[in-house]
This record gives sequence, structure tokens and C-alpha cells, in this order.
Amino acid sequence: MADGLSVESLTSSHEVANAASDEDAVPIGGVILRFAGARYAVDMANVAEVVPVPVLTRIPGGPAWLSGVVNWRGRVLPVIDLRPLVGATLSPLPTSARLVVLAEADIEVGIVADMVPGLLDCSSHDIEPVPATIATGIAPLVRGVVDVDGPVALLATDAVLRLREQLPAARRVAG
Repeated sequence: MADGLSVESLTSSHEVANAASDEDAVPIGGVILRFAGARYAVDMANVAEVVPVPVLTRIPGGPAWLSGVVNWRGRVLPVIDLRPLVGATLSPLPTSARLVVLAEADIEVGIVADMVPGLLDCSSHDIEPVPATIATGIAPLVRGVVDVDGPVALLATDAVLRLREQLPAARRVAG
């Protein structure tokens, strides 16, 4: 070739670029939640506990996504059901339902899932942008999507925890 490039040099420079990008990859570990017929994942670092859903105390006049509160380790824990945010109708939870307790700093919240089918293990390079077809109610809570035997929407823990700020001050529970 006149410019000094060959197939071999292109291949080797491509391999070097891929190796460098693999070194920049950050592993992502998470807990997969299933609700409203779709899979979501929360960052493993923010998961305090996964337990069967305890008996909830309902909060009258709360937003549709607030299922109620539970006594969790001596503290009042708000419990969020994200199904209304994806446009799903609320129905009784199956026996496989789980409460996933998220914690960051001194803020804690529980998320109800129809089931917790497993763990997520991927790389930051696997994250794709949030598709335009995602339900508008949950879109602000999703930071990206990965394909692990089908799509898994990655929930942004900080955005989920900020839902508490939408509660009237008298209804915000200790966190």
C-alpha cells in the first residue's frame, strides 16, 4: 500500500484499541428484578437485602407507586412499587414476590419485584442508551440497558431513592 498501511497493521492496531477499551471497562454487578413483564437491575453495591415481601402498612393519599411502609430492622422503610410507572395495573403480588432493600448513605427504600430471578454480571461497555420506547414514567429512573439473554434496564439507584423527595414532608419516613 502506498501509505504504508497493510491489512496486518490495521488488524493489530484494531486489536490494540480493543485491548485498551477492555482495560477501561468497569465490571457491573447487580440484582435482576422482574416486574410488569420486564427485567430491571439494581447495582449490587446498593442492595442491602432481598427478602419475601412483609405485610405492608398502607399510606392513604400517597402516590400510586408508594405501596406503603414496613418495619425493617426497627426502622420505617418506604416501599415502592414501580409497576404504576411503567403503566402496569396493580394486581396482587405472586408468592415469588420479593422486597429488594436499597441503601445509599443514610437513605433506604424497598422496591417490590414480582420475582428476583438472578444476578447481573456485565461490563460498562455493554451499556446501551435508554430506548425511546421505554415508558415515560420510568424513563428518568433508568440509566441504560444491557442485553443479557434479552434486555435488562439498569435502574439508577440515586433516582429511585429520590422518589422519596416527592412525598409530602409529613409522609417522609426516617431513612
